[in-house]
Amino acid sequence: MATFLYKLGRFAFRRRRYVLLIWVALLALAGVGAATAPSAPTDNFTVPGTEAQHAFDLLHERFPGSNADGATARMVFKAPGGQKITAGPNKAAVERVVEELKHTPQKATVADPFSGGGDAVSKDGTTAYASVSYTAKSTEITDATHTAIEKAAKDGRAAGLTVETGGTALQATPETGNSEVIGIGIAAVVLMITFSSLVAAGLPLLTAIMGVGIGIASITALASTLGLSATSSTLASMIGLAVGIDYALFIVSRHRHELMEGRDGEDAAGRAVGTAGSAVVFAGLTVLIALAGLAVVNIPMLTKMGLAAAATVAIAVLIALTLIPALLGFAGPKVLTRKVRKGRAAATDKPNMGTRWARMVVRRRVPFLLAGVVALGLAAIPMSKMELGLPDDGSQPVSTTQRRAYDMLSDGFGPGFNGPLMIVVDAAHSDHPKAAADKVKSTIASFPDVKTVHEPAFNKAGDTATLTVVPASKPSSTTTEDLVHVIRGHSADFTSATGAKVLVTGTTAMNIDVSQTLNDALLPYLALVVGLAFLLLMIVFRSVLVPLKAALGFLLSVLAALGAVVAVFQWGWLSGLLGVEQTGPIMSMMPIFMIGVVFGLAMDYEVFLVTRMREAYVHGETPGQAVVTGFTHGARVVSAAAVIMISVFAGFIGSSEAMIKMMGFGLAIAVAFDAFIVRMTIVPAVLALLGRSAWWLPRWLDRALPNVDVEGEQLRKNLAASAEHDDADADAPEPVRV
Repeated sequence: MATFLYKLGRFAFRRRRYVLLIWVALLALAGVGAATAPSAPTDNFTVPGTEAQHAFDLLHERFPGSNADGATARMVFKAPGGQKITAGPNKAAVERVVEELKHTPQKATVADPFSGGGDAVSKDGTTAYASVSYTAKSTEITDATHTAIEKAAKDGRAAGLTVETGGTALQATPETGNSEVIGIGIAAVVLMITFSSLVAAGLPLLTAIMGVGIGIASITALASTLGLSATSSTLASMIGLAVGIDYALFIVSRHRHELMEGRDGEDAAGRAVGTAGSAVVFAGLTVLIALAGLAVVNIPMLTKMGLAAAATVAIAVLIALTLIPALLGFAGPKVLTRKVRKGRAAATDKPNMGTRWARMVVRRRVPFLLAGVVALGLAAIPMSKMELGLPDDGSQPVSTTQRRAYDMLSDGFGPGFNGPLMIVVDAAHSDHPKAAADKVKSTIASFPDVKTVHEPAFNKAGDTATLTVVPASKPSSTTTEDLVHVIRGHSADFTSATGAKVLVTGTTAMNIDVSQTLNDALLPYLALVVGLAFLLLMIVFRSVLVPLKAALGFLLSVLAALGAVVAVFQWGWLSGLLGVEQTGPIMSMMPIFMIGVVFGLAMDYEVFLVTRMREAYVHGETPGQAVVTGFTHGARVVSAAAVIMISVFAGFIGSSEAMIKMMGFGLAIAVAFDAFIVRMTIVPAVLALLGRSAWWLPRWLDRALPNVDVEGEQLRKNLAASAEHDDADADAPEPVRV
C-alpha cells in the first residue's frame, strides 16, 4: 500500500499539470450536469416493512387521486374574549376567509368548519378550524400559495379574530445561513496558526472546497436519476468539507516534515502520500463503512443521505492522494515558513506541547484514565432520559404561527387532537364492509384514552374505509403509544369477527413505527460497522487490543455526545446561547445517525495518531517512548484537524432546520469529546498501561491478515535499498576501455 501510494504521489507531483487539469475538468463537468439537471425530487419519507407504511400504500391504491401525500393546512380561528366563533359577525368573517382559501393556488379541497356536523368547532364555541388539502407535496408548495395562505390569515385578523395556521403547507425550506462560510473562516485561521504559511494553509481549503463542489454538483446532477433529495447534499457538504480539510492537512503536514528533513520536492511528496496517505485511505474507509452501513436501517431517506455523504468522502480521499501532491509541486518550497526557507529557523531541543502532554499522561496514566472516563460518563447521564420522536408543529418555536395554531387546537379540542390516528379498514374480503367498519368504530370507541372516533369514510369501490381516532393524550405520550399497540393487538379479533383487516397509520403511528425500526436496527448496525472497522484496524495496527480500545473509546464519546444533545435540545440547557427556541423529543434518526458518522470520524483520529506511535514502535522504541513520539509528531496536527472539524460542524448550528441544528451540535461536541478526551487522554493512558501487550497479535492471525504497511516500514526498506544500490553504482570503477 505505502509503496503504491509513494509512486502515486511522485507521479502526481511530476505530472501536476495533467492532474490539475483532470480535476478542474471533473469540476466543470459536474457543474454543467448540475446546471442542466432537472430539479431534485422531494423528500419521500417511507419506512418499508412497517404497518403505517403498508396502510399508506393501501390508501394510494384504494383511494386514487386522494392526495394522501399532498400538503395540508389547518387555519385556526378564535373569537375575541367572551365571544363565540359562531356569533354572526365572527362566523361571517370565518366564512369569508374560507371562501378566500378556496381560490388559493394548488388547492384540492377546503372543509368549511361550520358544515359536517360542527366537528370543527370546539365545545365551548370559541375556536374553529378550516382544513385545506393541496395537490402538491409540502416541498412543492409555491411561494404564490404561501402568500395566499398568509393573506387569508391576515384578512381574518383584520376582522378581529385570532387566526393562526398550521400544517405541512407552510413548511419552509431549511436555511443553513452562512454555515459553510463560518466553518471555512475558522478553518483558515487554524491552518494559518498551524502552518505559519499562507500557501500551506490555503491548499487544504482549496482542495476541500473543490471536493465538496464536485460532490454536491454530482449529487444535484444525478438527483432525479438516483432519487437523491436536496437533504442529501446538506449532510454531504457538512462531512465532505470537514474530512476534505483534515485529509489534506495531514498530507501537507507530512510533506513539510519531509522537506525539512532535506528531501527534494518529488521525493517528499511521494513519502507524504505513502505514509500519511496510507492513513488517509484507511481513515476514509472507516468513514465509508459507517455511512454506507446506514443502509442496514432500511429507511430509504437515511440510506440515500449516507451514500451521498460516503461518495463525497471518497472524492475527498482521491483528491488528497492526487491533487494535493500536484499542488505541492506548484507550491514548491513556499509551503514552508519564510524563516525555514531562508535558513533562519532556530533549532531547538525544547519539547513541544504535544510531547510535554504525552509525557505527563504516560507518567500519571491511571489518574488521567479515570478522569477521562468519569468526565465522559457524567456527560452521558442525560442520555438515560432521552425521548425520541419526529418533529411536528408542536416542536416549532413559540414565535411561529404553526406552533400557535398547534396550541390553540390543543386548548380548544384536547391534547390528542394534534396527533389523530388513521384507521384503515380493508374490507375487500368482508361480506359486509359497512358493518365491519361500524364494528371497528364501536370497538375502538370503547378503548381507554380514546376521545373521539369519526364516522367511517369509504372509497368509491366501497371495499376500504378510513376512520379518524382522536386520542385523549398528546401525540408524544406513552399513553397514545399504548393505544396504538392496543388497536393493533385487536387486529386479529377484527379479522375473525368481520373478515376485514385493520391497520393503524397517520403521523403519530408512523413516528412510533420509525422509532421501533431504528431501535431494531441499532444492534445489527453496530455489529456491522464496528465489526468491519475492527477488522480494518487490526490490519492497520497488527494488534487486537488497539482496535478494541478504539471501539470502546468511540462508545464513550458517542454516549457523552448524545447526553449533551439531550441536555441542550430536550432539557434546554444553554438553549438560549445556541439559539434553540423550542425543546422537545430528540429526532428519532439522531442516535443511529450520530453513531454512524461519529464512529467514522473518531477512527480518523485513531488512525492518524496511533499510526505514528506504531511507526515509532516498529522502529525499536519502547511502548512509552512510542506514545510520546506519536504525540510529538501528530498531536499538533490532530488538534488542528479536530478544531477545524468542530468549527465546520458548529457552523451548522445556525441552521433554521431543527435536525440540521441538532446534527451540527451533536457532531461538533462528539468530535470534541473524542479528539481531546478519548484520543488525546484516554488512548495514551491505556497504551502506557498495556505496554508491549498493546501490540500483541496471535501468530496465526498475523499470518492470516494482509500486511498493508500503513506505517511505511517496507517503503523505507525499499528506498534505503535503492539508495544503497545507487551509491554502489556511483562508487564502482569505470570499466577499462581497450
